[in-house]
Amino acid sequence: IQQVFKQLFYMINAVTLNNLLLRKDVCSWSTGMQLRFNISQLEEWLRGKNLQQSGAAQTLEPLIQAAQLLQLKKKTSEDAEAICSLCTSLTTQQIVKILNLYTPVNEFEERVTVAFIRNIQKHLQERNDPPQLLLDFKHMFPVLFPFNPSSITMDSIHLPASLNLDFLNKV
Repeated sequence: IQQVFKQLFYMINAVTLNNLLLRKDVCSWSTGMQLRFNISQLEEWLRGKNLQQSGAAQTLEPLIQAAQLLQLKKKTSEDAEAICSLCTSLTTQQIVKILNLYTPVNEFEERVTVAFIRNIQKHLQERNDPPQLLLDFKHMFPVLFPFNPSSITMDSIHLPASLNLDFLNKV
C-alpha cells in the first residue's frame, strides 16, 4: 500500500509541476498559495492514514519548492540567495523557467526582472543539474516484496506422485 501511494503521489507531483512549467497563466503568487494548501491537505491525509513512512510526501518536494518559489519575494540579491538555498529539488532550468513565466495577478506584484533571473543563474551555475525541464510522469519506482518466511519446514512437505517431481530428492 505504501509503495502504491508513493507512486501515486509522484505522478501527482510530476503532472502538476509539468503543467506549472508549461502554462504561464498558473505561475502566480495565488497559485503558489493554492498549491501549498492542497499539498498540506495531502500531507495531512497521509498522516491520518499512517502512511508518512511510505516516502509519498518526499515525492512532492519539487512541487512544494515550486509553490514556495511562487510565493517568495523576487527582487534583491538576498532574495536570490534564499531561492537558491531553498530550491534544492528543482533544477536550475526549472527555477529559471518558473521565474520567466511568473505572471503578476494584481498591481501590487511586479514581473521578475531579467537582472534578477541572471543573478539566480549566476548563483546556480556550479550545480550539476540534469538538462531536463519536465519530469517523467511515467517513471515507475521498483516494487519491493517483503520476504515472509514460511513456518512450514521443507521436510514435512509431501509431494504427490501425480506432480511427476520424482527428480527432487529430500535432503
